Amino acid sequence: MNDLVRRAAAILLVIVGGVALWWAGSGAPASASANDAMVATIAAARERAAANDARLKPGSRFEEGGWIYVHLEGDPGTMGYQHGYLLAPEIEDAFAAVSAGMMHSTERDWAFFRKAAHEMLWPKIDAEYQQELQGIVEGLRARTGSKLDVDDIVAFNAFEELPDYYVPWLNKQQKTAKVPNLKSPGNCSAFVATGSWTKDGLIVMAHNNWTSYRNGERWRIVFDIAPKNGYRILMDGFPGVIASDDDFGITSDGLMVTETTITQFEGWDPNGKAEFVRARKALQYAGSIDEYTNIMLEGNNGGYANDWLLGDRKTGEIAQLELGLKAHKLWRTKDGVLAGSNWARDPKVLKEDAPQFDPANKESSPNARRARWDELLKENRGKIDVALAEKMLGDHRDTAQHKEEANERTLCGHVDGSPRGVKEWDWQPYYPGGAVQGKATDATMAKEMRMMARMGHPCGGDFLAKPFLAAHPEYAWEEPYLRDMQAGPWTEFRSGQAPKE
Repeated sequence: MNDLVRRAAAILLVIVGGVALWWAGSGAPASASANDAMVATIAAARERAAANDARLKPGSRFEEGGWIYVHLEGDPGTMGYQHGYLLAPEIEDAFAAVSAGMMHSTERDWAFFRKAAHEMLWPKIDAEYQQELQGIVEGLRARTGSKLDVDDIVAFNAFEELPDYYVPWLNKQQKTAKVPNLKSPGNCSAFVATGSWTKDGLIVMAHNNWTSYRNGERWRIVFDIAPKNGYRILMDGFPGVIASDDDFGITSDGLMVTETTITQFEGWDPNGKAEFVRARKALQYAGSIDEYTNIMLEGNNGGYANDWLLGDRKTGEIAQLELGLKAHKLWRTKDGVLAGSNWARDPKVLKEDAPQFDPANKESSPNARRARWDELLKENRGKIDVALAEKMLGDHRDTAQHKEEANERTLCGHVDGSPRGVKEWDWQPYYPGGAVQGKATDATMAKEMRMMARMGHPCGGDFLAKPFLAAHPEYAWEEPYLRDMQAGPWTEFRSGQAPKE
């Protein structure tokens, strides 16, 4: 412990002791405001003490364009501490919303998820990521006095895989009666293009994140990560989670990564490694498409099964890794375009890992968006750049109805406006979910570790919670967590960025 920390700790003890003496000498305070003042004083002293921790010195945070930009740097424990401390209020808030959703959909209590995290996931997490997760807990507690522990944070990091992959598998294994109708999620619309398809012949990549508005309004972090080992990372992300999780990231070695989720995926391997760990490890350490593929395959547990869209700016090559549990396939090219909207295309993956998915149903969200990607990308062959990609991410053309209408079948999703919902994901009519933010970059920008990002619907539209809940009382359980999601401007972020003066 350095001198600054000792001094801060001493000050904290003096303040706490003084408050205690005042309390004892004066009897019960005359009003609740006195107690509030005491709590605030202690909290402020604790925060000052923690802020003097040397681990925080390399980290930083600022807000711009509706996003929170966070720089993390150092060894795993140090980066975790910075993460937990700098984003403590957001982590507490996000944890409340996410855990409520996990328990509501699965009809399982939080103790169930803590047990799964402790017994099944934790033993298979690489040591460096165990240290980073523990660091998040330490930083969070130093800032807020949080009661969350590492089991909570691990289960929270697995919010994309435990409820919709592990639980349905477990229900089937245990032959549990009267279980909820759980479906693997369908998150995101994305593409990656190169060669004759782009304006300059170099890689262009774009992605919008589909999820519930409850979670999506909170998916507003830009992480600039400078780890002690591995490559530097610029990615979007969720407070308290060590992977991007939706996913969009670029690395200092030239890898460009995004994905879309495989609809109606089935399967889980309890002996595998958590997807959030493999995804973070692959982004941090892979120097090529082959290395990325190998890391994702090693210990594959089937969680959060995706079509990974990859680009290597060093070679100009792009690839699509369709990663099922029982089957997978890798496509790659130096002149082409690869798109995703939550459909699997390899016959073996469809048969073995997503047997319920119907690729011929033109009215389903994944297939309608697949058709729209085909139209848009072919129409714009040779013209695709970042500016055009931003417009594509906000597209509202419904190929099933052949008209413009913001709904569940458009690239920029607005399921809250659809009387159909998305049955493949068990999203009921007017479900409050859809495209919650967008990102785009190209090879030139990636070389300089830059990307464009827009918080909220990529089309620029807003979601307002109060009128929605008034019109749709069937979603009243979300009221404590559902907030307005207002679109910000397209904003450029880069590694090493400092706040504007």
